[in-house]
Amino acid sequence: MDKAKAKRFFKESKHRTWFILYVICSTVYLFWRLFFTIPFGYDWVSIAAGIALLIVEALGLVEAMVHFSNMYNTKDFPKPEIAPEEFPDVDVFIATYNEEKDLLKKTILGCKRMDYPDKNKVHIYICDDGHRSEIKELAATLGVNYFDREDHKGNKAGNLNNALSKTTSPYIVTFDADMIPQSCFLLETIPYFVDAEKRNAGLKEDEKIKLGFLQSPQSFYDQDLFQFNLHSENKIPNEQDYFYRDIEVARNRTNSVIYGGSNTVISREALESVGGFYTKAITEDFATGINIQKAGFVSLAISKRLASGLSAGTLRDLIQQRIRWARGVISTGRQLHIYSSSKLSFGQKINYWASIWYWYAPIKRFCYIMAPILYAAFGFTVFKCNLWQVLLFWLPMYLTSNMALKTLSNNIRNVKWTSIYEYALFPYMLIPVLLESFGFSLKKFRVTDKALGDDDRQKGITAYKIPILLLIVLSLIGIIRVVITIFESGSLGPVVVLFWLIYNLFNMVMCMFFIDGRHKYRTAERVYAKVNGQLSYNGKTYNCVTKDMSENGMAVYIEKPVLIENTENDRILVTLYNNKWKANMWVDNKHTKEIKTDEEDKWLYSFSITEFVSEEDYDQYLALLYDRVTTNPAFIKKNNGVYDDLRTNIGQRAVTPNDLKREFPRIELNRSLPVWVEGKQDTVNVVDFNYEYFSTSTDCSGTVTEENKSDEISLNEPEEKEVSFVVGDIVIPTIFERKIRDVYLYKVKDFEKFYIEEHMRDRVMNNLLEVV
Repeated sequence: MDKAKAKRFFKESKHRTWFILYVICSTVYLFWRLFFTIPFGYDWVSIAAGIALLIVEALGLVEAMVHFSNMYNTKDFPKPEIAPEEFPDVDVFIATYNEEKDLLKKTILGCKRMDYPDKNKVHIYICDDGHRSEIKELAATLGVNYFDREDHKGNKAGNLNNALSKTTSPYIVTFDADMIPQSCFLLETIPYFVDAEKRNAGLKEDEKIKLGFLQSPQSFYDQDLFQFNLHSENKIPNEQDYFYRDIEVARNRTNSVIYGGSNTVISREALESVGGFYTKAITEDFATGINIQKAGFVSLAISKRLASGLSAGTLRDLIQQRIRWARGVISTGRQLHIYSSSKLSFGQKINYWASIWYWYAPIKRFCYIMAPILYAAFGFTVFKCNLWQVLLFWLPMYLTSNMALKTLSNNIRNVKWTSIYEYALFPYMLIPVLLESFGFSLKKFRVTDKALGDDDRQKGITAYKIPILLLIVLSLIGIIRVVITIFESGSLGPVVVLFWLIYNLFNMVMCMFFIDGRHKYRTAERVYAKVNGQLSYNGKTYNCVTKDMSENGMAVYIEKPVLIENTENDRILVTLYNNKWKANMWVDNKHTKEIKTDEEDKWLYSFSITEFVSEEDYDQYLALLYDRVTTNPAFIKKNNGVYDDLRTNIGQRAVTPNDLKREFPRIELNRSLPVWVEGKQDTVNVVDFNYEYFSTSTDCSGTVTEENKSDEISLNEPEEKEVSFVVGDIVIPTIFERKIRDVYLYKVKDFEKFYIEEHMRDRVMNNLLEVV
């Protein structure tokens, strides 16, 4: 057995072991819950609450078993190899309604960059249901096709059907307006269809296995609200990763892959056999996929991320998006009769049941939260048991479910983050889910706004906090009462209730942090990527490599400090390149910082892009940015516990942003230097120096007094004292400018003298480096 096979064998064995343990422990737990824990003989509130809790627990455990039974042994479908001449014609549909022109342009350019043996076979169509002249002009400018229509009948599905009726290629690719494909998208997906056609050649019609659609993950180049608002952008994957990279791929086993609406290749034959995209549901993608499977076609999901877009930008948008998904899925299940349909197998039915039940999570979470509160705060017995029974029956189920989810999801998801996701949204989805369940369907919906969230759109969210605050208060009351009961009775029986109250309290505190949000200082999303480049300034060229990039700027590493000033005469040119793309742009220097590591010291420069040398350079720069797998975390990082989450969120919210602008190399000293103040010599601890400023940890000029002391002051009066810093054999005169928190800034007089003349600049630098 080679190394790869051995690794796969042990992985499958580990997955199978945890799956079996979870099934055994959950089955025993459910048996115990059903026959021994319902509080019969108590008041009707206790009995009703006890039965409701048991029902949602049982259905939740069954849902998990369905997912885990798919995931413990997922089947890999490697990409088939086909000859270049075998690649067929493809129609690319970009559906748009009200998305911004610049956002749409990035997607169009991404589609135009897609590699293909014969690019004349790739036909790109903008399907504009907004009937906008500026989008029509954009399509003409970029050399792609444009469709619109007189009405909006059928919403997005009707829009796509309109395009379907006017095109002829055997395969259709659907992209949302914000989804930017990688250049390899078609090369990674189309071969599956061609290979299926080749395998079917010569077979009878009833023997053919036809591939109806292939779904690739919907990934995001920005941080979703959970990553961003909870300061977890470097610790957890995008919330949707678990569904697209795990659950979807696992559903290959039962041919129940869900069509996600974007990043998908669909067979025209499959679409036409079901009458096109389904128009009677607000989740037309979900319904269309089911119809294609009903028609006897096979669906396939792959885990490789081939396109990325923008997640919902604000809490309001996220809630509206999830309400639409929930109501659409529940309604579609009812419309398409998935449980009674003879065209769906048992495996497909049970998986689609799990998909629908997932959207009842708000009801499940409400029961989980209220059960311990009813006991602790109001005295109702919802769960009849003692401590040893809990340890014997509940604890094994809880531990195995945690390990099974973490292991089977390959560390993309765990119980803690599943709880946070569901707790954060359940108060706002509870009523819509109930309404949809009783047949009050949503007829109209608002398209999710993919623009970056700003302060104005984040205002007015106080109302969202009210239900969470109420539950926090009730939980605290319950915790206090349980603690008192434990001390008075001397019994540890209620400790399990205390555990659940504290667990729920943690989740609701995280929800408060989530709702409270976080200010977005950036107007463009940052991509963490190493791209080689060159910096040209003042007649010299320096090699550099990016740390991160955005549409507005970049941060680059340079091995040695370079004095770079933003002037009209000496502009800063940066060239970035890889083996496919190359872009030239003019930049301004915004910040400079020394990065010290065990291996080496480097200098980090932050640049804002002021202008691209040409339009082609802009296109190439977008390729450097987006023609890659998203750089957000792919797995949950270690050291991501409850304490760490609370410490991070409390600590980050207490930090005020540093408003000190540093364009020049900042040398960290933290050493004493001699100073002259009005003819008297003294020493002062210098924190750092960047040619423009010395910063010190104390006031050495006597300018700051108790009378004028503040967090940030600026003094320009004639009596200000001159402070001269002695750097080796060089005396540098300065004037106190201001105090920022605990740092005193002294601005260098005759600043030009110390950096324009290269010999003087080098002398200052060498003397300082000797001090360091």
